[in-house]
Amino acid sequence: MTTVPFLDLKAQSAEIADEVLPVWQAQLTGAGFVGGPEVTAFEREYAEYIGVEHVVGVGNGTDAVELALRAVGVTAGDEVIVPANTFIATAEAVSRIGAVPVLVDCDPTHLLIDPAQVEPAITARTRAIVPVHLYGQTAPVEALRPLADRYGLKIVEDAAQSQGASSDAGRAGALGDVAATSFYPGKNLGAAGDAGAVLTHDAEAAAFVRNVAAHGSTVKYVHDRIGFNSRLDAIQAPVLRAKLRRLEAWNEARRAAATRYADLLAGVEGVDLPAVRPGNTDVWHLYVVQVDDRDRVLAALLEAGVGAALHYPTPLHLTDAYADLGFKEGDFPVAEAAAKRILSLPMFPHLTAEQQAQVARVLRSVVGAGAL
Repeated sequence: MTTVPFLDLKAQSAEIADEVLPVWQAQLTGAGFVGGPEVTAFEREYAEYIGVEHVVGVGNGTDAVELALRAVGVTAGDEVIVPANTFIATAEAVSRIGAVPVLVDCDPTHLLIDPAQVEPAITARTRAIVPVHLYGQTAPVEALRPLADRYGLKIVEDAAQSQGASSDAGRAGALGDVAATSFYPGKNLGAAGDAGAVLTHDAEAAAFVRNVAAHGSTVKYVHDRIGFNSRLDAIQAPVLRAKLRRLEAWNEARRAAATRYADLLAGVEGVDLPAVRPGNTDVWHLYVVQVDDRDRVLAALLEAGVGAALHYPTPLHLTDAYADLGFKEGDFPVAEAAAKRILSLPMFPHLTAEQQAQVARVLRSVVGAGAL
């Protein structure tokens, strides 16, 4: 049986190679590896695409979340509200500051942060809320804004999975006070290694991030504060520029693939399909279905040559890393129930209809709703 990969980065690389390789050669020849015109151009182009005034390229997505939180004033001892259903980097960035991640449950339909769970989690120490634009959907920032304004909190978007996604209010990354994104290779807009960015309308916040990410320095050897080193490598910028030029087309291909999955799997007993939040334009970073006996289904898919994955198998409060928060099983029932049933199917811009048909045939067979 032909293997269907979970993700095909080789196809993306082949599509942009003719544009990127000459720029890389020029960078090698000119020995321009840190900063420079390619980084500056990408920051400007991405800011225009998202609809923000400022983009600051940084080393990776985790640093981006930390820097965004620092930019809105989060310091050691503060509390930051984070959904339990997210990659650990979201909470990890809070912890690296010395602040405390305060977890809340997700909504059962879209698995995004549940605004109804946020207000009860707010205390006198709360400084920020981090909605995560999970799986390619935009989180309900518009429902969080009244809460943030009422309690004097900042909204820091985790937009690592949502390049190009939007809601009625605008693009993900332009909805909060500051946003962070990741350009890890598997993202909708991915580099050729680790990379990230902080996005904001606020010039002071952008200047702060640029300063902290350069050892607290704006002028060489003049250090205003203790910072660290997190810069977007110049060699990543031409990759990101080339892919940004294709992002709308690639996201449209993902939407077409999501529509095909919905048609292929419609009415299949035992497979719950993802739903798009009203007003959202999803970019389908991941196509996440829910099935019973998930571990058996996943193993059978992999055995049949269908790439599949889990995003994410353990809610944050049940990881060893956050055992000290004192939560237990049952504290976040929606995230816990979803973690036992979620299954990510192959999803990438170059996914073919034939590959999707194979995925659907195997999945129907595995869940007992049809035959190969």
